[in-house]
Amino acid sequence: MKAAVIHEAGGPDVLKIEEVPIPKPRPGWVLIRIKAFGLNRSELFTRQGHSPGVQFPRILGIEATGLVEEAPGGEFQRGDVVATAMGGMGRSFNGGYAEYTCVAAGQIQKLETKLSWHILGGCGEMLQTAYGSLFNALQLKKGETLLVRGGTTSIGLAAAAIAKSHGVKVISTTRNSARNELLKKSGADIVVIDSGKVAEEVKNQTDGGVNKVLELIGTTTLLDSLQCVKPHGIVCMTGMVGDSWNLKDFSPMDAIPTSICLTSYDGGPDAFISTPLQELVNQIEAGTLPVSIGKTFKLDDIVEAHRTMEQNKAGGKIVVLT
Repeated sequence: MKAAVIHEAGGPDVLKIEEVPIPKPRPGWVLIRIKAFGLNRSELFTRQGHSPGVQFPRILGIEATGLVEEAPGGEFQRGDVVATAMGGMGRSFNGGYAEYTCVAAGQIQKLETKLSWHILGGCGEMLQTAYGSLFNALQLKKGETLLVRGGTTSIGLAAAAIAKSHGVKVISTTRNSARNELLKKSGADIVVIDSGKVAEEVKNQTDGGVNKVLELIGTTTLLDSLQCVKPHGIVCMTGMVGDSWNLKDFSPMDAIPTSICLTSYDGGPDAFISTPLQELVNQIEAGTLPVSIGKTFKLDDIVEAHRTMEQNKAGGKIVVLT
């Protein structure tokens, strides 16, 4: 089979298209013929060498969608449409950057859908992260106001759409005013241009602040996001598109306002399985849940796909078709 293999950490060019053996599923595992997969920034970090537990050579990819090729344990039928994510994919064992992958049956969702692969391929991890951040970490409720910090990321666009469909008022940020229309189409009621400091404007737009903040930029804007929230609100740090992992000289007593909760979200295989993916896919098919697929690539173009992700030029989820 064809696969994108990484032998050492580095830039996008370290991803090499190679011919490797098709994996053999053992009982309890499933061989999936991959049709499409989405790109994720965690894979970028792994490629750069920031995942110390990952040994090379490795086929990256924490998610995949496709058709069941073989299920020795009988958990699925050949030809079933499935999606999978997390559980060590692309880290402790070879993942989705290939024409086939083997994963544990317990981390696979079967789907009934007619969505094209270029859309379905971007749904699994994107919807799991957005849904889990909103309803597990942030405990979002109808009638609340949500700030999506990093609104033009794939997770930000999906989160805005999901939140809007649940009766939530959404404010999304972007550094580029040309993205206003994209954000509005994805569910944002208000768009705020992000200069790095938006707390004052957010408070002016919302009568004193929002109930919840989904922080997707990371530590570079986290302290300001904490100032955007009303008393008893929650800030959830899910993303790090700002490429900064740590806060220097972090003083919780000074940084976290009284009665504001700070949490994070990092969904694993259990979170993926508990995500109502079929329900969300049904909404996408019905046109009631907009999803933004930014760009699609072929597996042969994985280097360019990674370069596009690294430069934040996609304007939505990046999907690779096999």
